[in-house]
Amino acid sequence: MQTVFSSVLPDMPAAAVIWLVLLAVAATVVAALIVRPSRFRSELVERISDAARPSSIERAERTRVRDRERIRYADEMAVAASRATATAERSRAGWLSAQEEAEVAWQAYQAAEEDVRRLTAAAALPLPRTAKTPAEYADRERWLHRAAMDAQWRDEITVRQLSDILGGNGWDPSRHPVEQELLLRRLVRDNLAARHRAATQREQAAWQAAERAAAAAQSLRDEAFAALHPVAEPQTELSIVGFAGPEATRELPTAAGVETTRELTPVARGRAAVVA
Repeated sequence: MQTVFSSVLPDMPAAAVIWLVLLAVAATVVAALIVRPSRFRSELVERISDAARPSSIERAERTRVRDRERIRYADEMAVAASRATATAERSRAGWLSAQEEAEVAWQAYQAAEEDVRRLTAAAALPLPRTAKTPAEYADRERWLHRAAMDAQWRDEITVRQLSDILGGNGWDPSRHPVEQELLLRRLVRDNLAARHRAATQREQAAWQAAERAAAAAQSLRDEAFAALHPVAEPQTELSIVGFAGPEATRELPTAAGVETTRELTPVARGRAAVVA
């Protein structure tokens, strides 16, 4: 025991001095935290924020990767937009062709309607009397057959309708030629009216297809432009929650919003909004 006390007691003053120094340092830190707590908290948050943020090399590499991906995506969208534009042009050409067909069908129907009105007025007058002989009936039948074949040659009636006329199915060849012509022109008018309705429906379908194609092409062009000219987004705000309280929330510098004005290729606006 004497040996132990003799080896420990000489070091006690030095140990006491060390402990006193440590206590003084701790008391100084506590006092500083009590007097000016915000300064130390901000420095601590600054160090943690710097450690959490990526380095400049990492940021540059991420930026290069994002730029390559954006350019690649923009190229793909540009190719798709070019193809969609070609499709829109073909759709517009098809719509114009269908519009012309509908106009031709309308004019043909109008001409047939005018013939029906003219023949209706003529049929209202007293018909000339002719001898009811077999020769007269044969002439009337030949006239009806010839007029029906001419109408079918002009594609005004169908082959089935021509067969009905030649076979006497619902047609009386003994009637007066004025009456027969009126009935034939009414049949032609009804056929042309049905063709005009069908042409109008095709024109409407072609117009809607051209509208959809133009909208798709415009959307792809917008997508390609947005890929090449992205709008800068604000950086994420870093908060140290629970450690230093709301006061220690540090707002990182944010990029100002960039407003980009797009000037696109003018689009021809008719009934179908398709790229000219």
